[in-house]
Amino acid sequence: MARERTDQRREAGQRTRDGLLAAAVELLAQRGPEGVTLREITDHAGANVAAVSYHFGSLKTLCDAAIEHALEQYLDAQISAVASLGATSSIEDLAAAFTRPMMHALVTGGRDLAVMRTVARVGIDPPEGWDRLGAKFLQSRRDVVSKLSANLPGVGAQELDFRIRCAAGLLNWLALAPIGAELAAEPPEQIERWLVPVLAGAFRGSPNLG
Repeated sequence: MARERTDQRREAGQRTRDGLLAAAVELLAQRGPEGVTLREITDHAGANVAAVSYHFGSLKTLCDAAIEHALEQYLDAQISAVASLGATSSIEDLAAAFTRPMMHALVTGGRDLAVMRTVARVGIDPPEGWDRLGAKFLQSRRDVVSKLSANLPGVGAQELDFRIRCAAGLLNWLALAPIGAELAAEPPEQIERWLVPVLAGAFRGSPNLG
């Protein structure tokens, strides 16, 4: 019985922690780190201030953890999408896989879009903790470079890496710009029809130079 009570307390604690992370992600996506208060997060999560102190120690630590959590979710989804491609995949196939997390977020909205917006907001000023995800960043870019190299054998890895970074920046901008909201109002097929060629063009570069 004592062990059962311990397990229940542990599960309740994990639910509270997850709820605080989810609330922080959503509010950070709306206003950024400077516009979020501890009271707003706890009210949104249905928790109390003591829970933040217990699980994270401070508001800053909670926000950093939420941002890192959001970024890791994004990277995992992107890595998985690119890994699902076959050896003979085209640049358009790669662009579709690379943008899949964004397209999914635009279609579903809610927390998924909040995750994308959180990642986009902090992309230009990475917080502490991103170093831990350096290996995933590297894996993501290497996977895409590998797929691109098969289609663009005359382009060096450094230039391909640059194109990938530019494509990622475009997606970050789209998550926050008004045009992203306009795109989200379109049917999923239309989102893909408009977005994938843009990313494919960024990957492909100029035909005269690539």
